[in-house]
Formats: sequence, structure tokens, C-alpha cells
Amino acid sequence: MHIDHAARGSSPRVGITAVASCLPGREMTSRHLQEQVAAASGLNLPPRMLERVTGISSRRVVADGEYASTLAVRAARTALGRAGLLPCDIDLLVFASATRDVAEPATAHIVQAELGSRAHALDVTNACNSFVNGVDTARAMVVAGRARRALVVTGETPSRAVRYAPAGPGQFRDGFAGYTFGDAGAAVVLEAVERGGILDVDAETHSEHWRVGGIFGGGSRHPRGDEHTYFRGDGSELREVFEKVGTSVLDRMRQRTGFGWDDFRHILVHQVTVPYLERFVELTGVPRDRLVVTVPELGNMASATLGVQLDLVHGGLRAGDRVLFVGLGGGVSLMTMVWEKA
Repeated sequence: MHIDHAARGSSPRVGITAVASCLPGREMTSRHLQEQVAAASGLNLPPRMLERVTGISSRRVVADGEYASTLAVRAARTALGRAGLLPCDIDLLVFASATRDVAEPATAHIVQAELGSRAHALDVTNACNSFVNGVDTARAMVVAGRARRALVVTGETPSRAVRYAPAGPGQFRDGFAGYTFGDAGAAVVLEAVERGGILDVDAETHSEHWRVGGIFGGGSRHPRGDEHTYFRGDGSELREVFEKVGTSVLDRMRQRTGFGWDDFRHILVHQVTVPYLERFVELTGVPRDRLVVTVPELGNMASATLGVQLDLVHGGLRAGDRVLFVGLGGGVSLMTMVWEKA
């Protein structure tokens, strides 16, 4: 699937006009996390095992009383302030996240109630590609004339799905990918722009691999029971799937747009572990100096990863600078989005 309405024909161009992110104040080092898991499970883990295997030294985690909506609201308020907007100036609010406050209603309503806006509100979820999917959904609604100005927010609290007290080596291995997680929120404002904007979007799905990793509780298959509320996934199997899928989505984007790596000021990539990111660079040839590396200090922030990275670099962008978003999500899905600052 390839979408580039914003760059062609009479369709309006839609751009990102404000960006913000939110990191919880509480930091958890991999050393502390490993000590906690070892103490709770009785496992004798090699020194600094989590940090050595993942390359993650620390991550942020929410405190009691903080939720996915909490991080989304904080990021949203900052983004609106940077845009010089009030909540009532938004007519579409999309909460796009792999995690949520409750199973029903949509967490977008909880965010909206806190903000005091009255926009059309809905959730978009697609694992770690949720935020990019949310941006694309909002862009499409602006293009279609269904919205004038959209606020897309995410609040990711995957630390709540980590198995901190595995019952043995089997459960530890089964939930190991969860030890990469960190919490974060992000928000962007989307509206029509005269130049630049979102130039190209592409996505590729390989849904036969949906069982490789996820949180399988809370739906009609496993509506109750703590066992299914923990993240389960084999990190090496996930990596094998993405390597098998290959670089076709990136190859198509480059062929279609004519852009090479040097045409992007920054390349934002979803990051799970440091070795995984190094393998991505090896497979794709993406220049390291174009990456915004966040995983060593912030861990795997699920769909908030690209929003946090964008916020880190947004202040230094000039008109005409292009940014490439590369999303990788369980399910399995891959996405690219090309955005040019107006």
C-alpha cells in the first residue's frame, strides 16, 4: 500500500506543525531491574545480563497513579502550547498507542476529558506502529475534509505488562522481550500547510506472524486472568521475522520518491535493542549519522519511540528539511512516512 495524496494533485498538503513528548520522572536502570527480577524469582542471572544482551542501560517507568492517558495529556498540552492553540481549536483527537487506560471506552475520551476539548475522538492501535498509523489516519481525514486540525497523541506504559517475578527460566525467557520496555508519551498537531508536509506513506503487513509476540489478555480470547496480561514474545523470533521480510518497504519508498539517504536530515527508526538497531543499519545501509538513537537510555518505548525521537530533533529543523519515519510493529507490520518541514 502506498499513499502520497499530500504531494500530488489538488489534495491539500498536510503537515506536522507542532511536536512534544513526555517522559516519566522515574528512571529504572537495567541493573536495578535485573536485581528486582532475580530477587523475586530466585533466578541466578549473570552479572549485567540485561544490559549486555540488550544494550539498554536505563528506561523511564510510570509511577503509581500515572497511566497511558497521563503521558498523552502532558505531551498534548505541550504540543498545543507550542502551536499557540487551545484545546477547543482541535476538531479531531486520535489516541494512537499499543497500550490504553481501559478496555472500553476509547482512551481518547479520557485524554479529551482532561484537555477539555470537544473534538471527534477515537483510538488507533497497531502495536508499535500505532502512532505512525494515527498520524496517517489523521492526515487522511484532513485531506478528506473531515477535520481541519488534528491532535494525535500516544501514551505508552508497557512497563505495566512486564513480568517482574517469573516463575522460572521458562517464564523468564518467554517474557524477556518485555525487559526492553520503557514508558513515554508524544503528541503532534496536524493541519494543512502550503508547502512540504507529509509527502509519502507506505505500509507492509505480514499478519501470519501475529502470534510471535504480544499481550494476549483483555480480548474475547482471554478476557480475564493475570497470565495473559504480561507481554510474551521471543525476541530472536521477532528479529528473524523482520529480517525475513527484508527491506522491500524501504526500497519501494526510495524508488518511488527518488530520495536517497542523504536527502533526509534525520531517519527515525523504531528501536527495540541496540543489537537490533545495529542489524537494521547493516541490512538497510542507513547512515548512522542520520539516526536518532534513544534505546540505550530510554529502552523500547513502543509506538512512542518515533514521537520522542521527533521531539528531540524538531527544534533544530529548518524549512525544507525531510525526516523519514521507519516503523516496525508486531502483527507484523512495517511502515515508512516521509515528512518535510514547511
